[in-house]
Amino acid sequence: MAETRTVLYDKHVELGAKMVPFGGFEMPVQYDSIKAEHRAVREAVGLFDVSHMGEALIEGETALDTLQTILTNDASKLEAGKAQYSLMCNEKGGTVDDFLVYQLESEQYMVIPNAANRERDIAWLKQHAQAGTTVTDVSDDYALLALQGPKAVDVLQSLTEEDVAAIGVFRFQEDVAVEGRRAIVSRSGYTGEDGYEIYCRAEDAAAIWDALLAAGKSAGIKPCGLGARDTLRFEARLPLYGQELSEAISPLEAKLGFAVKVKKDADFIGKKALAAEKEQGPARKIVGIEMLDKGIPRTDYPIFDDGNNEIGHVTSGTQSPTLGKNLGLAIVKADYASNDTELIVGVRKRKLRAKVVPTPFYSRG
Repeated sequence: MAETRTVLYDKHVELGAKMVPFGGFEMPVQYDSIKAEHRAVREAVGLFDVSHMGEALIEGETALDTLQTILTNDASKLEAGKAQYSLMCNEKGGTVDDFLVYQLESEQYMVIPNAANRERDIAWLKQHAQAGTTVTDVSDDYALLALQGPKAVDVLQSLTEEDVAAIGVFRFQEDVAVEGRRAIVSRSGYTGEDGYEIYCRAEDAAAIWDALLAAGKSAGIKPCGLGARDTLRFEARLPLYGQELSEAISPLEAKLGFAVKVKKDADFIGKKALAAEKEQGPARKIVGIEMLDKGIPRTDYPIFDDGNNEIGHVTSGTQSPTLGKNLGLAIVKADYASNDTELIVGVRKRKLRAKVVPTPFYSRG
């Protein structure tokens, strides 16, 4: 089956991007080296096309009630102009998906499903929506750009008269004119750095993309692909659906308890299972690991205790471009989740030593 292309596909090809299939889309994995793009975001500014992400509107007089019965976080804490991280779970407490929720107006919200989950998520929302709520897939109407890094504020400010520096973290502003084209500008991202996510009309994306690259030239901006996006989010310990989160991994196992409000009044899907898990403590936990022996822990590599009993597996791993260390995220039995616990990672046919370390591996400032 042919992969879908974002509206910026031609721009990526012009810039020499290496294109790969991802989440049903043909996406740039890198333009330069992944390390160079990673460094640009940590030290200056990078620009990502993340238009493969979905967008859905949830509207109506029961929209809040619908969110409260589907999502783990407390959507009643939202207000117009505010965003919130939340999750959808199944009855067993496994994760259907995680996403940002934006309150646009009193009875209108926008949620951002992960690319590969878009159709399934929106079907789930429609299936569980209350009478009086409409759920509309508006993904094809939007393009989404992420401008990330310590110089992101200055670059974006040069293209708008709005005071974008005044937009707080997990806040957003609608109807911002970026190079004369209207967009929703959100102070959020998936890199561990300051920055913005810019939701614009699909037909305006190319002009805004070009304007941002031109405005950021003196700041050292680089277009960045999925490779750097993954190493950046990994260092900041931001979960990737299908790896740190899945229907077999609960938000509590993934250490996302801050977004699971089992004490809110609404009886959300999975609440009973998650409340019990919270009370007993999760049987497994996602932890950070650092290799003691030479080798890189890759996704799905098995993890053993010193008695050769399998106790978990690696969910993500790489050589950290910022720290230069071979690091991983892994889900292991809770008894092995304490910092400095030594583990064994099965790297191909070898058994290599590692230890549990604190996360996030990298924190801004």
